Amino acid sequence: MNMKKVLILGAGMVARPIIRYLLENGIQVVVASNTPERGEKMIAGHPAGKNLSWSVEDLPGLESLVRDSDLVVSILPYLFHLKVAATALKYKKDMVTTSYVKPEMDALDNDAKNAGIIILNEMGLDPGIDHMTAMRIIDTVHRKNGRIEEFYSLCGALCAPEAATNPFRYKFSWSPKGVVMASNNDAKFLNKGVEVNLPTEDLFKNPFSIDFPGVGSLEVYPNRDSISYIDIYGIPGVRTIYRGTFRFPGWCETLDILKKTGMISNDKVNMTGMTYAGLVAFLAGLNNPSDIRQKLAGKLLIKESSVALEAMQYLGLFDNKPMNRRIDSPFEVTSDLMIEKMMIRDSDRDLVVMQHIFLASYPDGKKEVIRSRMLDFGMPGGDTAISRTVALPAAVGVKLILENKIAVKGVYRPVISDIYNPVLDELEKMNIKMTEEYGLPESENLKG
Repeated sequence: MNMKKVLILGAGMVARPIIRYLLENGIQVVVASNTPERGEKMIAGHPAGKNLSWSVEDLPGLESLVRDSDLVVSILPYLFHLKVAATALKYKKDMVTTSYVKPEMDALDNDAKNAGIIILNEMGLDPGIDHMTAMRIIDTVHRKNGRIEEFYSLCGALCAPEAATNPFRYKFSWSPKGVVMASNNDAKFLNKGVEVNLPTEDLFKNPFSIDFPGVGSLEVYPNRDSISYIDIYGIPGVRTIYRGTFRFPGWCETLDILKKTGMISNDKVNMTGMTYAGLVAFLAGLNNPSDIRQKLAGKLLIKESSVALEAMQYLGLFDNKPMNRRIDSPFEVTSDLMIEKMMIRDSDRDLVVMQHIFLASYPDGKKEVIRSRMLDFGMPGGDTAISRTVALPAAVGVKLILENKIAVKGVYRPVISDIYNPVLDELEKMNIKMTEEYGLPESENLKG
């Protein structure tokens, strides 16, 4: 029997666990990326692994790589997935990503069916494990003729409490630019039957708190458009649906102030000859950058000792140090400083924390709260929790497709039992699982 060959495009922060899982399961892996030295390290001399230097501009190279593979995994930035999908369709090769399904990807559903392939997306943590573990509970309630009345789905990738040593209480364990970029999203959710639309400037204004066992107090702010999941999850009668992001206390206050001062704006600014403090003064409409922290506190009506100003000081935004930039965006300045100072170190543990809370009602009038939780720590010097929980669902999906254990064709998320059941069963063997509690009293529901 010929060994199956999987093409992995990209060798970023979450690539290693998928590469190692596939190699250890007797699958040939070709890693193609613009950081071949990283791919080499991840393959670590395994005889079934091959590493190539490739960049997204090389379309002829992409064609031959896809043509010669049984399945393609794109862990490139999501902007490139459509290019890969078009090539996968041309050569009738299955495809897996960990990214959200954009409308343009969804539009390929018929083409994928006609080509006899599956394009399986959202096979990571969030999106991914969140969908699969939520749908397992939703389908269980529906089998008992129950109805989901309220649903909260919360997730966060954080550093372990002992590593949360900067004023943000945060270190990057995945795409830093992506984390900061997500701070510019709007949000939409349903609360007790009322649609709530939050423009980006209000995203961090009213977080709520949860005490999570093993971690402590965490803040939650809304994650993008929750309302679209009413259809995706098949829960039309739901009165509350809220997808949220976990952070340690202080993050929301700090990001709110960074946003107010324009420091994560994508607008272009001529920064020629400016210092960091000069940029902050310019954006905040202050006359000059001297005593900038004090002036900013006065302008924003916050304490000079606030965690937000402490965090800006920590990044170096109040320094009279030349930025050496010309025309650029404040987003690039802030995110570059964060990358310089806030990357997780090999000696740090990271953690992934996820929680679903449902309020379900039944025809006999009975109601129950169902809670499902996951806490996963990374190993210092080993795989991070975020890389395991993002990469391994995709890796398992790949293996199951190659074994014809996922037989559906078209563009999919893992929200059907044909996909989520075998994937969750396999993840449990690797100790990636949610602990479910049924039959809790209504007092255990979130107040939101």
